Parts: sequence; C-alpha cells; structure tokens
Amino acid sequence: MPDDRSLAIVGAGWSGLAAAVRACDLGREVTLFEMAGHVGGRARSVTLPHGAPTLDNGQHILIGAYRETLELMVHVGADPDRLLMRVPLELRYPDGSGMKVARGPAALGFAWGVLSASSWSPIERWQLLRTAFGWWRGGMRNPGVSTVRQLCAHLPPRIRADLIDPLCVAAMNTPPDLASASVFLRVLADALFGAPHGSDLLLPRVTLSELFPRPAQQWLEQRGVAIAIGHRVQDVLRANDKWQVDGQPFRDVILACTAHEASRLTQAINPSWSADAASLAYEPIATVYLERRGPPLPRPMMALHMRSDAPAQFAFDLGSLGVAESALALVVSGARAWLDRGLDHLAHTVRAQALSAFPGSFPGGECPIVHAAAERRATFSCTANLRRPSCEIAPRLFAAADYVAGPYPSTLEGSVRSGLDAVCRACTVKNTPQSSA
Repeated sequence: MPDDRSLAIVGAGWSGLAAAVRACDLGREVTLFEMAGHVGGRARSVTLPHGAPTLDNGQHILIGAYRETLELMVHVGADPDRLLMRVPLELRYPDGSGMKVARGPAALGFAWGVLSASSWSPIERWQLLRTAFGWWRGGMRNPGVSTVRQLCAHLPPRIRADLIDPLCVAAMNTPPDLASASVFLRVLADALFGAPHGSDLLLPRVTLSELFPRPAQQWLEQRGVAIAIGHRVQDVLRANDKWQVDGQPFRDVILACTAHEASRLTQAINPSWSADAASLAYEPIATVYLERRGPPLPRPMMALHMRSDAPAQFAFDLGSLGVAESALALVVSGARAWLDRGLDHLAHTVRAQALSAFPGSFPGGECPIVHAAAERRATFSCTANLRRPSCEIAPRLFAAADYVAGPYPSTLEGSVRSGLDAVCRACTVKNTPQSSA
C-alpha cells in the first residue's frame, strides 16, 4: 500500500459496511460516515413503541447464490447456519399449487421441480422446460428483447402467473412489463442454473440488523475504525491533491450513500455522473405485519396470488422463523399504486387478503395489524435500457451501492459486491498526483 492509507466511506448500509470491512482487511485507515442514527441502510430492524416486537423495516430474504454476502457474514462473526433457515426454493400457494426445486445440481433440481408441479398440465411443463433450457443453451444471454414480459410472451399464462411474475417481482421489484430481460436472465443464471444450492431460500431467523449490520459494526469498532453515526456529510471537495470530506483530508473516498445523496455531493465534481444518479426512478415495497392467533402457516414462506383486491405476493411466518412470536409479514412489492391510496388502506386490504388465504391462522377472524412499513425508495426501477451510474466518479473517488452499474438488480448481494469492487479499485490506483476533478 502507498504511504497514505486514509479512506473515507460515506454511508454505512450493507455496501458501505462491506467496503469498510474489506478495506480494513487490506490495511486502510477507514473513517465511516453515516447520516442516520444506525447502520444497515434500507435493510435494518426498527424498534416499535408500546412494547411491540422489534421488526424489520421491510421483509428481506437471501438466496444460496449470495456468495459474497455469506462469506462476509462469516468473516465478521455472523454464522449463516445459525442465523438463516436454508430451504429449497419453493413457490407454494395456499391452495397447494406451485413448484419446489429439488436439492442437488441446479439444472436437474429445476427440471425435477417443473416435472413434479402437478398443478400445471404436461404441455405447460414441457413449454417451460423447453424455454428455460433454451436460455441455458444460449448462455443465458438476452435473445434480443427488452422486457421480461417480451422474453416470456410465448409461455402459458398460468406459468407466467405462478412462476415468472413472482420471481421477477421478488428479484427485481419491477413489473414484468418494464423489467429488464437481461438482468432477469442473469438472476436466473446464478440462482437456477448456477452452483448447487444457489436457488435455496435463506430465511432470516433474526432481525436484519442482527444478520450483518451490527456484527459488521462491532467488528469494525474492535479494529479501531472511526464510525461517525448521525453525521450527514455536507461536502466532498478536492484540495492539495487530497479529497476533503467536511474538511477532513483523505486519499480516497467511496460514496456508499443513496443515489440522492451521492448526486448532491458530486454536482460540482462530475455533473454528468450526478445527473445519472439523480435520474434513477424507484419502486416502493410495503410490508404489513399481522398477529397470528392460530396455527402457523404450512411453510415459513408462502406465495400469494395477486389480484386487484389482494396486493401481497408473499407471506412469511416470523413465529416459525423465531424472529417475532406469532407474527406474519406480508410483502407488497411494486406498491406504488397502493401507497397512493394510503398505507392504512393498504394494511387493511392486506389484512383481508390474509384472512381469506389463511383462515385457520386467524380463528374467529381475529387478525390485528401490528405494524405497516413502506420503503418509498426501496429499490431502483430495474427497467430495460436503464442507464446506471458507474463506479468511478473522479480520480480516487468511487461509488458503491446497489444502483451502481453492474449485472444485478437492487439486492443485498448487489450492494455487497459493489462495496467490495469499489475497495478493489481504490486499492489498485497508483498514488500519483492527480489534477482537481
């Protein structure tokens, strides 16, 4: 490493924490700035008033293909085997329909899951297998279409409704009519046709903050990393061949904050990059937490048929997972139209959906709403032909976040990989004088 090892990281979400851990391992002197009063960004737990349980600001899951995230958890002392429930990918609906991917080699497990899906006709199963393995033989490259809807237009409607649309919404939080076909194929390549167990669902047994952000924060603090919680960076300037972050000099800077904050801080440094970051559109996600008064759900995670009066796509039994006793989390991705009608209206609509889907879990119709959360900018809208900001903003100034240019949609793995990539770039830049950006 060059003599000057100073590195500022602005933002302590999953990307910023990943960058800080990797940089610390490489011998950098890290200072971490976080404008909120906590680490974790948009994937964290929140403490509710009036004795309510600690819940997440939105329900998240991981999958077996999240290799970098799982390795980083182990590195900071968070045991994935203890903190995550690993189950094969299963999209099972309350009426028993759906499919389950078998364990073992990914492609064979997917084929077995399709062939054993009794709710689909033989012709429907054959059409799905022929299409999926056609993508696989083509290297999971885009055949020349824009959206997921166009990519899957010839598949039977029931296959699209039961499998394609839920996978698209869960992975990309973007409607199939708009979602990028290229990114969707990359997700399928890693999850369904990648390494064995890549499609496994990893369901958190603890709140999101306990899963990685707090262990990472403790790991960093034990190594003397300065973490400025509640510090909103006001400016990043270039002076005397150094970057100045609110007047403090640093050799390198990584902006691991939101696109809005990064755009604000880079307006005078790189107007084009700032404009790209500011132009991103977003998709919201809402999570409605209900109190279960009866038996648990048949499975810790279940898919739901989405209709005009039933907005939630997935239900999680947090009691079965050990996160919160007798609590269910119902997730509404792409919730913009519903949130325009009000979060309270959405919560009561989801409550009615849960009563209809799981009547045995709510004897006598008792179904209290514990909490409703909405993340208005949960993910960027992963549309076709999207222009995402690059990692490199200016000499020795980098960006790290799920929205930075890369092959993945807005996911925890995408965030972590972006943070690791930014540190790799910062640590390979020669320590030579640079002109002001």
